[in-house]
Amino acid sequence: MRTAYSVETVRAAERELMARLPEGALMQRAAAGLAAACADLLGRVYGSRIVLLVGSGDNGGDALYAGARLARRGAGVTAVLLAPGRTHPGGLAALRAAGGTAAEASSGAAVRLVERADLVVDGIVGIGGKGGLRPEAAALADAAGRSRAVVVAVDLPSGIEADTGEVRGDVLRADLTVTFGAHKPGLLIDPARGYAGTVRLVGIGLELPAVPELEALQHADVARMLPLPAAESDKYRRGVVGIAAGSARYPGAAVLAVAGALHGGAGAVRYVGPAADAVISRFPETLVSDRGPARAGRVQAWVTGPGAGDDAAAVAQVLETDVPVLVDADGLRLADRDAVRRRTAPTLMTPHAGEAAALLGVAREEVEAGRLAAVRELSSRYRATVLLKGSTTLVADPAGGAVRVNATGTPWLATAGSGDVLSGLAGSLLAAGLPALDAGSVAAYLHGLAGRYAADGAPVAAHELAEAIPEAWRDVRE
Repeated sequence: MRTAYSVETVRAAERELMARLPEGALMQRAAAGLAAACADLLGRVYGSRIVLLVGSGDNGGDALYAGARLARRGAGVTAVLLAPGRTHPGGLAALRAAGGTAAEASSGAAVRLVERADLVVDGIVGIGGKGGLRPEAAALADAAGRSRAVVVAVDLPSGIEADTGEVRGDVLRADLTVTFGAHKPGLLIDPARGYAGTVRLVGIGLELPAVPELEALQHADVARMLPLPAAESDKYRRGVVGIAAGSARYPGAAVLAVAGALHGGAGAVRYVGPAADAVISRFPETLVSDRGPARAGRVQAWVTGPGAGDDAAAVAQVLETDVPVLVDADGLRLADRDAVRRRTAPTLMTPHAGEAAALLGVAREEVEAGRLAAVRELSSRYRATVLLKGSTTLVADPAGGAVRVNATGTPWLATAGSGDVLSGLAGSLLAAGLPALDAGSVAAYLHGLAGRYAADGAPVAAHELAEAIPEAWRDVRE
């Protein structure tokens, strides 16, 4: 599992470690890791042209010491100083002693140096930076974007918000980010994640708390959570998931939610709603009822909302049950919000940014710019586990603790019905016994992988996504 920690937590761990080390030792560890990563990218260090963009903080010092190491290996290294009077003195002296040179950012040569470089190291702003780049730095970032240089960010790309993943101005986009000690939330959350490129974690000996700000599941974590039938299992012991979805206008939403549920680990799927004929013709194994959710038969979890249209009665009946409930799509609009808050059984809400904005009473742009804050606020306000869909999916639990982040998906998942499949899949995992946080996280992970396999670089339809879930499941297990 990958974890990310807040700026305050990382800085506290750094202070504690520095108190036990010789002065400058921690920066040297970071610089050694940064220099090694740059050398790996270049392949041939000797004769390469490297430009360091150096601000006034410790990131600038890391860049300078790394530049000194590369200069000793024969690279031509020039530091472009954005704050000449506040540049890290030891780092600058080390660079010059190794044969490197320095130029001020205000000089006319600075942009030309960047444009001609083979590699640019972004040491402008550290993890405490707020807002976008200032004009002088933004001009250098623009030059780096126009050049053929590979861009390596020190700890995180300059201009992003480390704790939130927000982007509030110009950013220097990196091909590789070398981060020290721990991932920072902004490296895992969009929109900032899109500027980080590949992220390489360099261990520097930090001792961090057991509970991080963010968790990103990996194959081994998901494999441990997947529900597996035992020898004595039958379809009821494996869990039955109820699907109250679809309408005369949107029967396909019901079909797709059932498709996701059938591949999600539960033993049986009960469908209740007006799309019964469409469901049973596509999936004859479905248990169909026309008696409404309250009289459909025993289930271990419900999914309500996909394609429901204006059927508020079905949503209300589902919310009154004492089993875990997933609320999606139209259900998020139709649900009585006080009824959601009153529930004692687990509730999993799965909005996209527009639905989240409506639930919070803010503009969609506010949610998209501050996704981490939005998912936490939703979870707290509605006393529910919330899965916020997007290019990175976030899952927050009302009990607090780490927010789960998932990035296994592909842009091809932005297709009609994809969310219905996710709802059915997550609901099935709820019925199989997974806690809401795990059900949402595992469903997002498998859904993203299935999207990759089904698309394989080309457009994909939602029903193909559902059919690829078993392949994703097997990949995780094996």
